[in-house]
Amino acid sequence: MNDTSNIDPRTPTPRTALVTGGGRGLGAALGRDLARRGVAVVLVARTASEVDAVAERIRADGGVAHALAFDVADKDAIHRIAALAADKVGPIDLLVHNASALGPVPMPILLDTECEDFSAVLETNLVGPLRLTKAIGGGMVVRKRGTIVFVSSDAAVSAYPNWGAYGVSKAAADHMARTLAAELEGQGVGVFAFDPGEMDTVMHKAALPDADPATLERPERVARVLADLLLGARGDMASGDRVLASAHLAREEAA
Repeated sequence: MNDTSNIDPRTPTPRTALVTGGGRGLGAALGRDLARRGVAVVLVARTASEVDAVAERIRADGGVAHALAFDVADKDAIHRIAALAADKVGPIDLLVHNASALGPVPMPILLDTECEDFSAVLETNLVGPLRLTKAIGGGMVVRKRGTIVFVSSDAAVSAYPNWGAYGVSKAAADHMARTLAAELEGQGVGVFAFDPGEMDTVMHKAALPDADPATLERPERVARVLADLLLGARGDMASGDRVLASAHLAREEAA
C-alpha cells in the first residue's frame, strides 16, 4: 500500500523519488534531504544492511522511506525495482542514477584493464541506468511529469590516467542524458547530469586513499544543492544541462 502520509496535501501529485546507490555517501544524504522536505523516497543499494539503516533513520525522523536491496547492474532486477518502488510510493517523479562502480582498485590503465572488468563498470554506470530509465521513464511521459538525473563526475569531461573505465562510462552517461533530453523535449520530462565534485566518501577513498578528507566536499552539502535543484529552489534549469555542484556552492559562499 502506498505510504504518502508525509506528503503535503496541497501538492496535486505526491512527490516521490527513487535514488540508486542510496546506502551511503551522496545517495543516502540525498534520500535524507528529500525526505525532510516531504518527498517519499525509495532507496536502492546492493548492501541490504546499509540501505535499510538509511531508510530506518529517515523514518525515525518522520519521513517516508523504503529500502530495496538490488544491484542495478543485474538486468533481472530492473523491473522488480520499478514495480516495488511504484507499489511502495506510487508513480516515481524523481529518478536519480547515483549508483556507480570504479572497477578494480587500485585502478589500472586502460591497456591493463580486463575487458570483463570494463564491461562490469559499464553495466553499473551506463547500461543499468538506461534499463531503469526505460522501466520508469515511460510512465513519466504518460503523466507528463518527471525528472531524471545522472550523477556524473569531472572524469566525464577530463581524461585522468587510471580512471579510464569509470571516465568512459560517465562520459557516455552524460551524452545519454543529453540524448534523452533531446528526445523527450516537450514531453514534461527533464533530464540532466549532475557533477557533485570530489566528496568525502567510501568510493573516493577507495580510488584515492591518500587524499586529505579536509579538502573534499561533504555529501550532505552536495545533496542539499541537488535537492534544491530537483524541487525547484534554485531557479530554472534546462533539460539537457550539465550542472556543477561546485558552481552553486561557490555562489553561496560568495553571497
